[in-house]
Amino acid sequence: MQNVLNKLGISDENPGAFAGEWRGGGGVIEKISPVDGKVLARVRSASAEDYEWAVGRAHEAFLKWRVTPGPVRGETVRQLGNALREAKSDLAALVTLETGKIIAEGEGEVQEMIDICDFAVGQSRMLYGLTIQSERPSHRLMEQWHPLGVVAVISAFNFPVAVWSWNAALAAVCGDATVWKASEKTPLTAIAVTKIAERVCRETGADPAIFTLLMGDRKAVGQRLTVDRRIPLISATGSTQMGINVAQTVHGRLGKTIMELGGNNALIVAPSADIEMATQSIFFGAVGTAGQRCTSTRRVILHESVAEIVRKKLLAAYKSMPIGNPLDRKTLMGPLIDKNAVDVVQH
Repeated sequence: MQNVLNKLGISDENPGAFAGEWRGGGGVIEKISPVDGKVLARVRSASAEDYEWAVGRAHEAFLKWRVTPGPVRGETVRQLGNALREAKSDLAALVTLETGKIIAEGEGEVQEMIDICDFAVGQSRMLYGLTIQSERPSHRLMEQWHPLGVVAVISAFNFPVAVWSWNAALAAVCGDATVWKASEKTPLTAIAVTKIAERVCRETGADPAIFTLLMGDRKAVGQRLTVDRRIPLISATGSTQMGINVAQTVHGRLGKTIMELGGNNALIVAPSADIEMATQSIFFGAVGTAGQRCTSTRRVILHESVAEIVRKKLLAAYKSMPIGNPLDRKTLMGPLIDKNAVDVVQH
């Protein structure tokens, strides 16, 4: 465990605000691993002053980044993807140590980051606009898309790094800077990823503040982001209630939102269904990430003609499920992330 932390630049205590340099004037977050209950590290969260400084620096970086040619921006993202490839094993292990999800899912999440970087690099050479026929002689209409500015990403603990990359890689090639408010439950993966992005930016000559990080609670960071008119778009992942609160505030100032929220997902099994496939889908959908997904299966609606056989197959699957240390590749389900998550499930 300590070797993974060292290789990713995680110390016993880490500043949680980054915008070209590292700061942290707020309270301390103590990250306890759900795997063994031990403290992984501590993080000094962002203060109100850190927030103002970081968003200001992100805007400065944006003003330079937006006039950088798209393919040049894509080169920074390409190198970010390569850096993530090199760190995949260690970063996946840290995802598992912080969230409790099994190592195969940790590796899959980091691979998603790599894949979106590859996709974004291609997009950096396809930032097209239309040319349109005009009714006026010797006249041409041209469409050109401009970057939005500083965009914010609010991510949840269950996918602590992938969600950031989906937004940040595409924002970067489009000429936007990103401010990331990661979950306080998974601060170390956010710091590790930001350190990788910082190193890449310094190698390519980009301002590292295009990948700004603000670790902090809802009051110090989250609420400030929603009311900040310098941030035209917020991408938020989390509970439905959180999404409602964010949407009402951001849309109230005519900002834009992208939402991925929790649900009460149902899987319906009809008489014509492939019972084996349906059972496997229900089982994986329910136990993947120990049920801590936006898309986790929470209800099953069965036609009476197949209900009994599906119940029997599901009970057999659950009885045979290997539960334990998520770093062990034989384990299919690791722990819930913390006691609060356990209480929520039980009630």
